[in-house]
Amino acid sequence: MENNIKEEFISTLSHEIRTPLTSIKGFSQTMLNSWDKLSEDKKKEFTGIILSQSQRLINLVENVLNVAKIDSKSNNLVLTEVNANNIMQSCINIIQMAHKDFQFEFNKSKNELFVLADNDKTQQILLNILDNAVKYSINSNKIDIKTFNNNEYNVFSVTNYGNFIKESNYEKIFEKFYRVSSYISSTTQGSGLGLYIAKSLVEEMKGKIEIISSEVDKYCTFNVYLPVFEVEAMTKNIGV
Repeated sequence: MENNIKEEFISTLSHEIRTPLTSIKGFSQTMLNSWDKLSEDKKKEFTGIILSQSQRLINLVENVLNVAKIDSKSNNLVLTEVNANNIMQSCINIIQMAHKDFQFEFNKSKNELFVLADNDKTQQILLNILDNAVKYSINSNKIDIKTFNNNEYNVFSVTNYGNFIKESNYEKIFEKFYRVSSYISSTTQGSGLGLYIAKSLVEEMKGKIEIISSEVDKYCTFNVYLPVFEVEAMTKNIGV
């Protein structure tokens, strides 16, 4: 069973790498061979595609590298003060470049929120959650995003619409290589690593992640809880 899962993963990964590389090569060649014939709008369109596919490839490579580090327990986290609103906005900007047809509604906390976290790993977590929300939206191009404090944690919340997750799958979808067996999972891109990485990194940073979903209202929310930054916790973490 384990070998079959690994073989399927390698096959999926090969496809995931080949697809953006093919796009990057194809549109680059078109621009080089037909530069003088292309309108400015087409040049911008093709450049945008190359950029978005490059980002997709970067995210994929980072996910694979993160899995290797998680499995070998060699993640060297650098916990510091991270501005929750700023890092979420930065991740939205990155995702929006690749998904211009989506509307990202960010209802950020009125107060500045700071988490005790690794900046790069937090960005990877949020990018994976946002990317997952886009992939599994059905007949909707709206993603609702919030940041807030619930006293114990600062929370990043991402909601997509038109789809839901059965409660029996809540834990399974965080397993490595797991993808819910359905029509939508068979028609969306993905290696089955994003949510596994997100959960693993969140827990390494003493946080937690939860799913809230409704079959009736057809929505799915992922909430990422990370510790509130406090000077005492920071000094304790670095051994001062």
